[in-house]
This record gives sequence, C-alpha cells and structure tokens, in this order.
Amino acid sequence: MNSENNYFDTNKATWNEKVKIHAKSEMYDLEAFKKGKSSLMSYELDALGDVKDKSLLHLQCHFGQDTLSWSRLGAKCVGVDLSDEGIKLAKELNKELQLDAEFICCNVLETSQYLKDTFDIIFTSYGVIG
Repeated sequence: MNSENNYFDTNKATWNEKVKIHAKSEMYDLEAFKKGKSSLMSYELDALGDVKDKSLLHLQCHFGQDTLSWSRLGAKCVGVDLSDEGIKLAKELNKELQLDAEFICCNVLETSQYLKDTFDIIFTSYGVIG
C-alpha cells in the first residue's frame, strides 16, 4: 500500500471516530436538529439564496446535517463523505426525518467515479477548511 492510501485510511478512521463524538456534542445539537433546527449559517443561506428545486452536491458532508438542512429548504441533495460511519448516520437521519437526500461514501477526490450527474450547486462548508 502506498503512503497516499495510508493518509486516506488514517483520515477516514479519524473521521469515523469524530462522528461518534460530534453526534453527541452540544455544537451539533442533534436533538434540536431532528426537531427542525437548521445547521446552516446565515451567510451560507445568503450566499446560496433560494435552493428550492435546485440540485445540490455537498462535498465532505460529515453526517449530513447541512445536506439535510438544504433538503428541508427544497434542494435535491447528494452528500459525499469519506467516513462510512458519517454516511451511515446521514442515511439514518434522512430516513428518520423523511427527507429525500442521497448519501455516498467515497473519497471526495473520487466523486466522479460514483456520480455522473451535474448539479446546480456544489457546496462545502467552512468546516472542511483546516
């Protein structure tokens, strides 16, 4: 295995652990989110405007709160993330909240191998910038 794969494997393992922690944290406030609270920031909402009936690809979606928040606003969403634990939780939330987002587990650099669609909006949040 080359060193690049080692970096991705380590990153995936790290994010899988973070999903467990973040899902229980006050910052993500999953219970309030389930009751309808949006996870989106005002500047994100202002920047994208009305997303109703637009297709939106959310790269590095973690466990899907922002993706699902966009879905609640009427966008047809696909979320992508490296963490299989994140995608698993995102799919569970999507089902529980009766939304219609799609979630794909893959390395963001390989997204085109998993998706052939085009999108009106490509979104990633401030949280992906380290």
